[in-house]
Amino acid sequence: MSRGHLAAIRAWLVVVAVLVIAMVVVGGATRLTESGLSITEWKPIKGTIPPLSADEWAAEFEKYKQIPQYVKLNLGMSLEEFKFIYWWEWSHRLLGRLIGIVFAVPFLIFWLRGWLTPRLTVKLVGLLALGGSQGLLGWWMVKSGLADRTEVSEYRLAMHLTLACLILTAIVWVASSLKEERFSGAVPGTARAIAYLLVPLVLVQIFMGGLVAGLRAGMAYNTWPLMDGHFIPALNNLYIMAPTWVNHFENALTVQFQHRMVAYLIVALALLQAWLAMRGGNGPARGRALLVAAVALAQAAIGIITLVLVVPLWAGILHQLGGVLLLTAATVHAQRLAAGSAPQLAARA
Repeated sequence: MSRGHLAAIRAWLVVVAVLVIAMVVVGGATRLTESGLSITEWKPIKGTIPPLSADEWAAEFEKYKQIPQYVKLNLGMSLEEFKFIYWWEWSHRLLGRLIGIVFAVPFLIFWLRGWLTPRLTVKLVGLLALGGSQGLLGWWMVKSGLADRTEVSEYRLAMHLTLACLILTAIVWVASSLKEERFSGAVPGTARAIAYLLVPLVLVQIFMGGLVAGLRAGMAYNTWPLMDGHFIPALNNLYIMAPTWVNHFENALTVQFQHRMVAYLIVALALLQAWLAMRGGNGPARGRALLVAAVALAQAAIGIITLVLVVPLWAGILHQLGGVLLLTAATVHAQRLAAGSAPQLAARA
């Protein structure tokens, strides 16, 4: 594989990664505006075209009127109000379709031209499969709110968000592995271990954020640094539900508390890694470690602002964006450290 081919493939993956980031951000806005149940059918092809006439809009609105969310929460909603939430969900689904096309078509072209090594082909097929499963998981999530609930299941929402971020991690890792670098990204052993740990830890934090969003846990306990009057809430409130494990997924107090605690842990580890890298790493490694720490601090600050302001739309969207940017920065840093000092030649991709 020539350097030109390598650069083209990497640029394509970067474009796909940017689209996935946009997808996650729009998905967050869809949740914050309570728009996710506005489209009650899954039509992967036909659903690309939105309603184009008054009759088509009336038909879509009528379908929405049949689900519990309308009956229990939005009874009397106007058609214009329905259009507002419909466009958010339609845009989210359209982005998903666009990502599928932007990934599949160039992949097929690169493969037919013989630009891909067998190893890279396997990785890209895996990414394609993950993307397809994300579409199915998204519809499974929506279905949870169409019959007996007024919102989607927080479990399925968190899974949907986490899978999207896992796909982003995989895309960024593969794209970064195609970059040639002639010098080591070495840092002290502890800093290297922290860099590897941060990627799964941020993914866990994103899953917890999905639970917070699913339970609307950010709408309560809107003080910082204290929560319910304490830095650590009373145990009988944290574990008021039975069985005990349910509190970690369904108790809004517990879910928000653990989201806060993991955020503190991520910031502390990111700062420690940056300090260690400054003491013993080379230029590029130090720069990446400092970037991860800076993004982690910014994301924590945005999270606090979002909480204290009781989750306004702009802050919620910014917080979602910050999460995926932190994940991206941590993934690139970890991959470059894993690559070591050897150039990332195409034959190894």
